Amino acid sequence: MNRTGKILLVTALVAVVAMAFRVSWNALRDIANAIGADHTAATLYPFVVDGLMALALVATLVLAGRDRTFALRVLGTYTLASLVLNYVHGLVPELHGRTVDWGRLADWDPANWALVLLATSLPVGSIYFGSDLVAKVLHHRPAPIPTLDANTEESTETIGNRSTADLPESTPTPAVANPVRLPDPIAVDFLKSTLPPKPVPAIAPTPVKPIGSTPKSTVAATSPRPRGATGRVPDAARSPRPKRTPAQLLDEARTAMTGLPDGKVTAEGIRREVHTSPANARMLRDTLLTERAAAVGAP
Repeated sequence: MNRTGKILLVTALVAVVAMAFRVSWNALRDIANAIGADHTAATLYPFVVDGLMALALVATLVLAGRDRTFALRVLGTYTLASLVLNYVHGLVPELHGRTVDWGRLADWDPANWALVLLATSLPVGSIYFGSDLVAKVLHHRPAPIPTLDANTEESTETIGNRSTADLPESTPTPAVANPVRLPDPIAVDFLKSTLPPKPVPAIAPTPVKPIGSTPKSTVAATSPRPRGATGRVPDAARSPRPKRTPAQLLDEARTAMTGLPDGKVTAEGIRREVHTSPANARMLRDTLLTERAAAVGAP
């Protein structure tokens, strides 16, 4: 509802309450005259009863919890008392012209005593309950409203405008991930020789020409501790180097062993220089030694 509608609604409510108070004011004034109130007291008597009803209504709107329940009870009690007194005023027409006996509101004595007690106790109750309601309103501390930043307000408004079908579930079902078992690691030791090298005869060292710019010394190969087979090496772990033909390996071996005596042409040295397997290295060594022997025996 916009501001104009609220103003019109409150204005209409005030007008209705004012007219209802004027109707009730006439009956309560005559009741006050019948129980012995003077002219001034009788004029103020309607404000005591209906005025406390208005005060209890305001307190109901402000208070909360048990205090609000107390204000509702006061409002209901005084509303019922005002209804009873207005009903008695309608049943006894003599109250309008002040022709009844003083302190006489009903012909039956018990009913008369109850009505007189009700009419005379309302001003005292107004003092007590009115003071209590005012004290509760003044000491009331409203609950703090959490401050929301612009992003939170925008998010709340966005969620509020969405339909129920578009809202996410409160507790989504957890997604179960399928476990993927990785293959066991395989030790790659296929380049190392598992066979002991052949014994090399001891030959006196002779000065030789170094291969390349950096001289390299050839030492006897030491065989590591034999290891068990670890299984087939996967294709992804193999070297991407293209496979060389036996002729290419032989040419590289000749180039690497050029200038070395026959005693230093070993399979381990060829394997290190050519970077081939031990079996190919032994084959290349035998081939080179055979070629050198054939070359020495030729005239």
